[in-house]
Amino acid sequence: MGIGLEERVRSAVAALLYATGESQSVLGAVLGVSQAQVSRRQRGTAGWTLADCEAVAAHYGIDVFDLLAGPTRAVEALSAARRRLGRRQVDALPPAAVEEGM
Repeated sequence: MGIGLEERVRSAVAALLYATGESQSVLGAVLGVSQAQVSRRQRGTAGWTLADCEAVAAHYGIDVFDLLAGPTRAVEALSAARRRLGRRQVDALPPAAVEEGM
């Protein structure tokens, strides 16, 4: 069985935070929630809503379907100007780094 949608969104958000160098606090401000609330969503103790997904995708300038597709597709959809890392560096990330939101 494959990865579930909620885990895919959490992984994609972690990868986007890492690739752009943004913090959970910045993302919280975009969503109108605290950093702690973003952290709960990332830990899976609270869920990402569809409205959250739309706001995250809009913030990063990607289609919501790219966000829902998972971390690789979400980061690939980022414009070069939004990336803190080059494509090669993102490809070289260990899976644990993406899962932990490094």
